[in-house]
Amino acid sequence: MRLTQLRVLLAVVDHGGFTAAAERTGVSQPAVSRAVAALESELGARLVVRGRDGVRLTEPGRRAVAHAREAVRHFDLVRTEVAAAAGEVTGELRLASLPTATGALLAPRIAEFTDRYPQVRVRLLEGFDRDVRAWLERGAVEAGLLTRPAPGLEAVELASDEMVALLPAAHPLADASSVPVSALAREPFILSSGGCRPLIRQAARDAGVELDVAFEAAQLSAIVAMVGSGLGVSIVPTLGRDAWRNTEGAVVTRPLRPRLHRTLALAFSPAGAEAGELSPAARAFRQLVRDHAEPGPARV
Repeated sequence: MRLTQLRVLLAVVDHGGFTAAAERTGVSQPAVSRAVAALESELGARLVVRGRDGVRLTEPGRRAVAHAREAVRHFDLVRTEVAAAAGEVTGELRLASLPTATGALLAPRIAEFTDRYPQVRVRLLEGFDRDVRAWLERGAVEAGLLTRPAPGLEAVELASDEMVALLPAAHPLADASSVPVSALAREPFILSSGGCRPLIRQAARDAGVELDVAFEAAQLSAIVAMVGSGLGVSIVPTLGRDAWRNTEGAVVTRPLRPRLHRTLALAFSPAGAEAGELSPAARAFRQLVRDHAEPGPARV
């Protein structure tokens, strides 16, 4: 059993398949397949099963991945902790973010971090809240930007993002000063299937209405395109405004009544934060974020 095989196995799991793992690790797909097969042969058990939607871990695979992740993490900590003791921050910083918030919230902090610690390699994954939570829980990333951090995670609040009504430019409510959620319930609604979904559903319940969901879409750009084509209305985060800036007047946004906000926070992997075993790079990034954050770190 070799460390490179463990790294390849983790890449297959974290990136959802053999092709994606090959791209991430810089080796060929056949080499990735051979590494996993050799590991399975040595352990005497099937670890992953390929399917139409990617790979699925078997029960032996789940156990193997948990130990592989710890083995790789501790191996990497040997080098980075020794360097940290000498006053040098090196290694890799693994982050995750929501697509609508990466540019506005994480990018400036990453830029400052890389200027300050040029020897650290930053890796960033993007996904929905459920993806970021899963990556944090299994230790695939050390820090992740979330809408609402799960209980028990150490988190630093970064921003409060407003949710607004997204309407076709010719819609009767396009000139309104604000739009009640109840008015949107009378229209075909395009619902996000990502992290904003629970917040939107709760806003409708609070207003005592049920949304007439005509379509669901994962990407904000798809929601904007559908609204611009007159297929319905939606509720979207203002941090994603780049998705509708160049729509040539096809859509407009209006504040909701009452106002609706989501809190965005950077949460840290319980595998490291709780045990005080975050990598030196992650510890340095946490301190940088805390220095700029208001009101500061909080347990949620």
